[in-house]
Amino acid sequence: MTNTPNVHLRYLISELKKEASVQQSALWKRVATDLEKPTRQRRVVNISRLNRSTKPKEIVIVPGKVLGSGALDHEVTVAAWDFSASARKSISEKGKALTIHDLLKLEPKGKNIRIIG
Repeated sequence: MTNTPNVHLRYLISELKKEASVQQSALWKRVATDLEKPTRQRRVVNISRLNRSTKPKEIVIVPGKVLGSGALDHEVTVAAWDFSASARKSISEKGKALTIHDLLKLEPKGKNIRIIG
């Protein structure tokens, strides 16, 4: 378990592990493991990288933070632990910006979701 004082992160990690066990989903287990890492080792992804690495209508998850450098030219659903204000605005113009917890509720089986970062 992570030593973070952030109770929201600890709750999310426990929910991801529980769902991974119930659904037999390696995706949720991997995301939980990535979120348990120290803050400096978590993934940081710019919008420009999301634009290059995704296809239209794709669902991606970033177990870290999304930053607002760059622009999206297609619709994409992005779930992440944290977004900068500019990243959330940029993604919302073309697609959807969700929390990982929201995506877990929408897609409990974790099918057709890619990890970016």
